[in-house]
Amino acid sequence: MAALTKDRDTAERRNRDFSIPAAASKTFYAGALMCVSATGYGTPGATATTLKALGRVKRQVVSPAVDGQVTVEYERGLFRFANSTSTDLITRADIGSPAYIVDDQTVAKTNGSNTRSAAGIIRDVDDLGVWVEF
Repeated sequence: MAALTKDRDTAERRNRDFSIPAAASKTFYAGALMCVSATGYGTPGATATTLKALGRVKRQVVSPAVDGQVTVEYERGLFRFANSTSTDLITRADIGSPAYIVDDQTVAKTNGSNTRSAAGIIRDVDDLGVWVEF
């Protein structure tokens, strides 16, 4: 494509609200960690190496037994999730590092010996959990 020679009406999409076709037979709870699978369908957060974190599920959806029959709305932003435990507990010293997906509501300090996908960047830690940026 050649460089512009006149004004262009460039489409805009706000970087917050999105939706994605859901993987088959999944339950997405509002507030859950939202991911996309290796096949391109939305799936709740889980321990797996093939997921890419997207954000937070906006409202509950139960998908039927066929991929892509319903869509799941999700939000990008900065959200608080539950902190892992023991040696995977995230502390203030981890701010700025990646958090890793344990399940649809929990993040951990490590990739669990290469068994977990990255969730996002740790931006804060408080008594109630870990603030992760998507």
